[in-house]
Amino acid sequence: MIKRIAILAVLLCGSLQLWAQDVEKNSDSKTEIQKPSRDFVMLQFTYSSWANKPDSVKLGGFGHGFNGYVCYDFPIAKSNFSFAAGIGISTNSVYFKNQVNVTNDSGTAATVRFVDTNGYKRDKLVTTYLQAPFELRFFGNKVNRNKGFKMAIGMQVGTLMGAHNKYVYTIPGTSSKITEKLNTRRFMNTWQFQANARIGWGNFALYGFYNLTSLYKENNGPQVLPFGLGICVTGL
Repeated sequence: MIKRIAILAVLLCGSLQLWAQDVEKNSDSKTEIQKPSRDFVMLQFTYSSWANKPDSVKLGGFGHGFNGYVCYDFPIAKSNFSFAAGIGISTNSVYFKNQVNVTNDSGTAATVRFVDTNGYKRDKLVTTYLQAPFELRFFGNKVNRNKGFKMAIGMQVGTLMGAHNKYVYTIPGTSSKITEKLNTRRFMNTWQFQANARIGWGNFALYGFYNLTSLYKENNGPQVLPFGLGICVTGL
């Protein structure tokens, strides 16, 4: 009886030891295939405006923009640097101050004109681009990129998907509100090139972009350069 108990105890101890080794191997395997955050998703919220605008163009209100991207990250050797490329959507809105963006008399260009403020509500220009971001990234914490210092510089290449002006006004003497939309896409450059940079900590960063190409085609509108400043949220 005692021999049987001893044999069972030896077998039980051996089984437990084998099970423990197997669990340890599985844990190591999981650790090996576990990947740190690569900032796969980027969401950017910006204040948007124009540089290089002529004195005849007056902007008002709070111009704003939103960019959303999915990116693939390529680590550079075992360093704290990586290269990333992706695809996403960018949309920006700017507001004119007591002005409307209309076509000229021949309909060949977009012009900004002052209007009678009686009944004037607002006029905004909305643009939407399909963009491909390219970034050189630095991470202070390679193991967990959701923590620690990080920064990136790069550029975005975009193609124009749509653009329109939305003019809202009321008829003097009435409460009727009228909304007019003008498709201004044909006056704008099809391709867009932007320089960008971000710097932050963990999942949040300050972000900025600056257009390297004018918004409008030459002789089709003011040669303005859109820019934006805001915050960037990253993760995954």
